[in-house]
Amino acid sequence: MRAFLLTLALRSAWNRRFTLSLTLVSIALSTFMLLGVDRIRGDVRDSFSSAVSGTDLIVGARTGSVQLLLYAVFHVGAASNNIRWSSVQALRQQPSVAWVVPLSLGDAHRGFPVMGTSAELFERFRHGERQPLQFQAGKPFGQLFDAVLGAEVAQRLGYGLGTRITLSHGGGELQVADHADKPFQVVGVLARTGTPMDRSVLVSLEAIEALHVDWIGGMPMPGQRTAVDALTAAQLQPKAVTAALVGLKSRAAVFSAQRWVNGYRDEPLMAILPGVAMDELWSVIGPGEQALLLMSGLVALVSMAGLMAVVLAGLNERRRELAVLRSVGASPWHVLALLAFEGLWVTLAGMVLGVVALVAVTVAAAPWLQSAIGLTLQLAAPTAFQWALLGALLATGLLASVLPGWRAYRLSLSDGLSPRI
Repeated sequence: MRAFLLTLALRSAWNRRFTLSLTLVSIALSTFMLLGVDRIRGDVRDSFSSAVSGTDLIVGARTGSVQLLLYAVFHVGAASNNIRWSSVQALRQQPSVAWVVPLSLGDAHRGFPVMGTSAELFERFRHGERQPLQFQAGKPFGQLFDAVLGAEVAQRLGYGLGTRITLSHGGGELQVADHADKPFQVVGVLARTGTPMDRSVLVSLEAIEALHVDWIGGMPMPGQRTAVDALTAAQLQPKAVTAALVGLKSRAAVFSAQRWVNGYRDEPLMAILPGVAMDELWSVIGPGEQALLLMSGLVALVSMAGLMAVVLAGLNERRRELAVLRSVGASPWHVLALLAFEGLWVTLAGMVLGVVALVAVTVAAAPWLQSAIGLTLQLAAPTAFQWALLGALLATGLLASVLPGWRAYRLSLSDGLSPRI
């Protein structure tokens, strides 16, 4: 009997295929949105959390952990204080430390942050799934006044290799205190990473020092202009930096190294674990993703309401069909099961179509999203939460079919066979 009802439900649905196809597409879109939003929010969180990977500690002046993370990694805000170069050297000499990449921030170019660092950054920095920095064109800086641009800087400003640029003192787009006497030449453009590196201008630490040779207290000294040739020949060494990325020889030593930094006596320093600070920051900005998922859930409810409306609207046309079934021996429960099977098949077909569409879009759009905005979409098996979403969608579709079926169940045989006036 069950096989008969299943076949009958399929044939009945086929007879009304044009009407049900609209509902099927609606359910497919709901499935696509629900799973797509959850997948994207997971990938965005992974991209956000992996803005810097392979780095065990971030060291800076003593402040809040989120504040240190924001200005050292995302270049948002400003440091409460710099750390002395001697402290960086002492950190580098610790037995558990494998490498240290200093960062010097504070200057800008047309609104994009300038980051002074060492050439070791191009070797040590990792993003995403421990992916190294790649060059779209050119090479790392080698000379004093060489600059490497992030992908977004080069794209938005239309810069290429050989372009000469002028840096400005302080952040912002207004060049009220620029370093026009010391122009830089672009020697490299990084490939897009989806991290703050895309919006950065990278120069050497020595270049940052050279820019401020004639400055004191954040202002240029009147009439003081050191020649570029003299700066190139000079042995420049930074006096202080903003922060430092630290890699350890063993992850097991991370807490002991953190304690050493936090207890450093020569000046107040702090070390944070990037992953822990990322989670702390995400807890503040993460509720936005929940709002997106809620919107997708509302779209799914609208789709299920559409399914219920279609089944209810078709009941009036199918009163005689259902009555004939009951007249040949079908019980009210058979009528209820018939409508439930029909709705279940439509829901399942819509869900399968939505999953297939999501896989196709992910495969087709992943390379473009990676190159355009740096978002890496991963084709992976559904998570436990996504299986729960699919189960909830299926249960809602079944409920949307059972309610009209219950109404049909209560129709009497005489009501179905009697003409309505």
